[in-house]
Amino acid sequence: MTIPKFKKFNIEAYKPGKSKIKKFKKVIKLSANESALGMSPMARKLLSNQNFILDKYPDGKSEFLRKSISKAYNCNKDKIICGAGSDEVIQMICQLFLNPKDEVVVPEYSFLMYRIYSKIVGAKIKFAKEINFKVSIDELLKKVNKKTKIIFIANPNNPTGTYLTKNEVLQLRKRLDKNILLVIDDAYAEYMKNSDYSSGLDLFKNKNNVFVLRTFSKMFGLASLRVGWGYGSKKIINALNVIKPPFNVNGVAQLAAAESLKDKKFITKSIKHNLFYAKKIKKFLESYHIYTNSVSANFLFLNFEKCKYSSNYLYKKLKNKGIILRSTQYGYHIKNKLRLTIGSKKENLKFMNTVRKIFNT
Repeated sequence: MTIPKFKKFNIEAYKPGKSKIKKFKKVIKLSANESALGMSPMARKLLSNQNFILDKYPDGKSEFLRKSISKAYNCNKDKIICGAGSDEVIQMICQLFLNPKDEVVVPEYSFLMYRIYSKIVGAKIKFAKEINFKVSIDELLKKVNKKTKIIFIANPNNPTGTYLTKNEVLQLRKRLDKNILLVIDDAYAEYMKNSDYSSGLDLFKNKNNVFVLRTFSKMFGLASLRVGWGYGSKKIINALNVIKPPFNVNGVAQLAAAESLKDKKFITKSIKHNLFYAKKIKKFLESYHIYTNSVSANFLFLNFEKCKYSSNYLYKKLKNKGIILRSTQYGYHIKNKLRLTIGSKKENLKFMNTVRKIFNT
């Protein structure tokens, strides 16, 4: 049977962190940077009590959700676009701005979907060297030329957990050509309380050549519902709305996301929980010569260079006990490192007790 000819992409497909182990009915999944405390109680209550109308299409403009975001973040609702996760917004940005042979600059180690969506539309990726696993402004600028259309950065960065200071981000935008779009992914911004940090949204609410990404998958615990948003100039938003799928964010997701924004008690609790256990686990791991980034998100980037065991050894040992971390060897191609998501109290204590037993045997 003849198959019509289709495109072939020289792309390494995205492989998420593992979530299952055959011999375990239930695992401790610390591989995907999901919410340690689950979803907001207010959102959970709404979903359990709501009589959803599922036979009708949702609001294609996500009007109620955009108004809720605007109120929560003190920003213009007409400069917001919602997507089925921030992944979809990244995809739309690439479709809108990039042509074949255009160039996109990304840090050496960064969220994989930046390069994947860029390559799908035919753009060429330029990788900027990182210094001690931190994004370097100078190295990013070295990769910029007349073909550069977009620079993507996540701040804090995934998977390394390092971040650019407020002044560094401002300098990057200042030194870039005005015609280059700077896309700042604020996926982990809610967790950041360092005094020298400012989110992309706080810095560039009125900048036409900066586009900011946000998600409800991390802090707000709605990863399964797939809802995120982008913020940029009205011209960019209007153009994105032309290519946006008509009903891309389902109605349940829109309501849950809007309700989550109102749950200030849950947000405060999540931030405190993350900070407490990230610091506790960081100190614990250092006693075994496993060193990490400074606390900046809901995960730690584990460096095994001075540890008596390799990252692969600990990964397998933990997996055999039903605990899954994210290996950075695949996709990111970073050797002898692991990424650890901060989990619930029970999960964190189980992780530390298991590591202690592994090292003491």
